[in-house]
Amino acid sequence: MSETMNTNEGKKPSLNGRRALPSNNSNEEENEVPEMEAFGLIPRGFNPKDYLRVVDIQMFKEPHEINKQQHHTDKYYSPKLIVRRGQLFQIQIDFNRPYKPETDQFWLEYLIGRYPQQNKSTYIPILVGDVLKPGEWGAKITHKESNSVRLSIMSSATCIVGKFRLYVAVWTPFGILRTHRNPATDTYILFNPWCQQDAVYLDDEKEREEYVLNDVGIVFHGNINDIKLRSWSYGQFEENILDACLFLMDKAELELSGRGNPIKICRVASAVINSKDDNGVIAGSWDNTYTYGVAPSAWTGSVDILLEYYSSKQPVRYGQCWVFAGVFNTFLRCLGIPARLITNYSSAHDNNANLRLDFFLDDEGKVDTKLTKDSIWNYHCWNEAWMTRPDLPVGFGGWQVVDGTPQETSDGMYRCGPASVQAIKHGHVCFQFDAPFVYAEVNSDIVYSRREKNGTQVIEKIDTTHVGQLIVTKEVGGDGMMEITEDYKFQEGSKEERLALETAVMYGVKKQTTQDIVYEPQTDVDMDFQVQKAVIGSDFKVTITFRNKSRNYYTATTYLSGNIVFYTGVTKNEFKKHSFSAKLAPSSSSAFDVVIKSSEYLSDLLDQASFHFFVTARINETGKILAVQKATVLEIPTLRIKTQGEMVAGKEMSVTVEFTNPLKQTLENVTLRLEGPGVLRTMKKEFRQIPMNSTLIWEVKCIPKVPGLRKLIASLNCDALRHVYGELNVQIQKP
Repeated sequence: MSETMNTNEGKKPSLNGRRALPSNNSNEEENEVPEMEAFGLIPRGFNPKDYLRVVDIQMFKEPHEINKQQHHTDKYYSPKLIVRRGQLFQIQIDFNRPYKPETDQFWLEYLIGRYPQQNKSTYIPILVGDVLKPGEWGAKITHKESNSVRLSIMSSATCIVGKFRLYVAVWTPFGILRTHRNPATDTYILFNPWCQQDAVYLDDEKEREEYVLNDVGIVFHGNINDIKLRSWSYGQFEENILDACLFLMDKAELELSGRGNPIKICRVASAVINSKDDNGVIAGSWDNTYTYGVAPSAWTGSVDILLEYYSSKQPVRYGQCWVFAGVFNTFLRCLGIPARLITNYSSAHDNNANLRLDFFLDDEGKVDTKLTKDSIWNYHCWNEAWMTRPDLPVGFGGWQVVDGTPQETSDGMYRCGPASVQAIKHGHVCFQFDAPFVYAEVNSDIVYSRREKNGTQVIEKIDTTHVGQLIVTKEVGGDGMMEITEDYKFQEGSKEERLALETAVMYGVKKQTTQDIVYEPQTDVDMDFQVQKAVIGSDFKVTITFRNKSRNYYTATTYLSGNIVFYTGVTKNEFKKHSFSAKLAPSSSSAFDVVIKSSEYLSDLLDQASFHFFVTARINETGKILAVQKATVLEIPTLRIKTQGEMVAGKEMSVTVEFTNPLKQTLENVTLRLEGPGVLRTMKKEFRQIPMNSTLIWEVKCIPKVPGLRKLIASLNCDALRHVYGELNVQIQKP
């Protein structure tokens, strides 16, 4: 049992002068292990068959057997043993004769990677003892019968997460005899939220079922005034997904000895989920052209993306924030780290991290697009992962923000987190990683300013409540929405909120001073506007209301600008300009309607059917300017999913997807996708044309594998219409 397992000569690794062994950062690579390790010269009469010999090893690795049941790994579609760290599991060794403890000696060896070393915990010899200490490696015989022994094995609660190779070694006077390499005895060891000593321990069973074991989830999108939701299939238990997730850590070249640490794993994963600077999993695209790839809105889950990346090793095209977050969630849950997908409505993308988004107005009160660099995303999705933070002071463990969407670089790479949610709430943004960036995403102020002819900058309005007004995630055990804004920030305007802001500024979040800037808000007239809810393809109206609280007659020169925007708040083009003069009687309210025709917007519509309206009004008598902006999303029709016949695991069933085209035009080159974890693998179908008002019907046959409540998820996609979804809960009966 040498300290380092010896590697057979073959391809000799290139060594450098700094380390005796090359870096061990691939779970996939293996070393060759000698089956006979002689102590010296072997005497002529030596016959290994005279000694204790291993005939077979039983892993109890079937989904219904004790190991996968007790370790909550029975859902993984894998023939190998999968256990969670820091918890007992059982194996049985069959020898060629009864085992005699007085004279026979054997032990187990777990190895990972190509250069296993005991001091790096990549080579783990386990002697059979009498006592098992919780959370430490050990083995104990629990049962002996004829030639077999049953062992209870305890793994370390800080063990490396990955795929280990198992050998059984037997001591003889002349050398060590080992079992040969047998992939059937490979053992995957995962994080264990059920184990108190594990860094990812979560104490609530309902939460563990949701954040670790639920393989479908909900993505909230749309915008603050019109919240939309769609299902996403995480599929963390599907075939080959666990191997694909381990491959991501190999791809990121994370040293194996660091793979027991959820902080390190989250940090490297947030970089490898996006393709920027490391050829990672998903290539982002926000420009509405998705040639040679799949439009972000067409994906229904993570499985296709991860499997395509695992086989091609090339970035999968294309993703936007919810796709990065969906795949990241699959990765975390698959490895056993509790995780959830978060949506922040009105998310600030602050280019210079100064906690303020600057919108510059020109003389007429319109936004000057050349000067305005910051943007507000209608929504932005990221993930939270649950873990202790021994690298931070007490109290900052729990939910951590991790974000795989490439927005800004962190330590030279596009990645973000883990950042403690608790630290963000209290303004303690000095604690690693990337807390100032996340703090700005949920707390920035919007400042509208305008340059006078003499060069002074006049601030027309400061909006302190627009950004991060609502932060949500899917509720535990249901499909509803759970608001978690209070986890990130104190009540707007409270003393605690101001204190957190001052703390954040003290810790180096830049807050620009406003000394040289004149700010005189308009107080005696209020303006607001409402956008009528409308289905895509129909006309709707915008109603602008003024409330004149003064005793004066005013006239307001009002300008409405309607823009088609990406959900990131970046404008594609202005499709509507409308000016009018409003007469405002003293102490009264007045309303004005502006009609938006479908012909004005349909040709330029982007895939999120998202508009941004900007209304500015100049009070002619005082020269004061009022400004209000709002994002709005059109209603998009849904897909209808139906099933026919009985739904029993192992028996064929039929699923139908229907869709009616609501637009005043023919849809061309339409792609439908349908998937449901445990019921059917993703299926795709292309339709050349769907004429206006006509209905498409697609029938699919499938054989569900897993009984229980499952979800079917469908999407429809074409250039004229995206983000069309449908879903159906189905109860699959036991056969």
